[in-house]
Amino acid sequence: MKNQDFDAGRLPALNGVLTNAPIGVFDSGVGGLTVLRELYRQLPNESILYFGDTARLPYGTRSQAEILQFVREILTWMVDRQVKMVIMACNTSSALAIEAVRAEFPGLPILGVILPGARAAVQTGKRIGVISTPATAASDAYRQAILEVDATAEVWQIGCPEFVPLIEQGRIYDPYMQQVAQSYLQPLLEAEIDTLVYGCTHYPHLAPVLKTIVPRSVQLIDPAVHVVKAAAQELDLLGLRHNRPPVPTQFYVSGDPVPFVELSRQWLGCTPIVERVELPELVNSSVVI
Repeated sequence: MKNQDFDAGRLPALNGVLTNAPIGVFDSGVGGLTVLRELYRQLPNESILYFGDTARLPYGTRSQAEILQFVREILTWMVDRQVKMVIMACNTSSALAIEAVRAEFPGLPILGVILPGARAAVQTGKRIGVISTPATAASDAYRQAILEVDATAEVWQIGCPEFVPLIEQGRIYDPYMQQVAQSYLQPLLEAEIDTLVYGCTHYPHLAPVLKTIVPRSVQLIDPAVHVVKAAAQELDLLGLRHNRPPVPTQFYVSGDPVPFVELSRQWLGCTPIVERVELPELVNSSVVI
């Protein structure tokens, strides 16, 4: 992969980071709210800046070049707002862009959800199913991460292209969702998995549906829980943990705020104030793969 014109040197320097600076969290939409809820639970004193790239969702059918472009734009915007850490609350971005942007944004701790999820999965089972977006499945990132931790594990990955659009449309309890979920999970049920990984941060929202399909013996792994544990460890290591009350979470989206507000109200139990923003367009950041 060669980056032709992107110049990370144009980005603001990450100097003088304060412990009270926010943690940046981003996803294509409401999926990252599962990570946000874990941050509230595990790191209640941290201030959060949340960005949902709703104008360009779903990410799961995008190319690697597109995802890398989007992530660069989001990180550039977040650095301007002086975040002290970024959690990529999106499995597709974690699979396709994290290594590149870590090199391009030195000094900014960037955490992805895949490795924490993989580590948790091998601690609970040997026959591991992963449901994810098509892009994450095609990247083989989960299989590679799981086998790096435990080479004896068996892994089955299923791309689920309809899940994210249905969730973003608020159709979790639609009978059609039940049909779609059954069809996606059937190969995993036939493989007799003992562990199922939510390979997309949207998918924990589907827990009420998925639990009616998979046997009770199957362990469900939510990487959101484990990436926040990793974030807490990283904050402690860097001396950046905040121990006083936080400021209210700042919510931003790239598309219409209204659908995001409505879905967020269901899953957060409150009505967030959401602002629409336009990201800095890095017009010269084309990527040749």
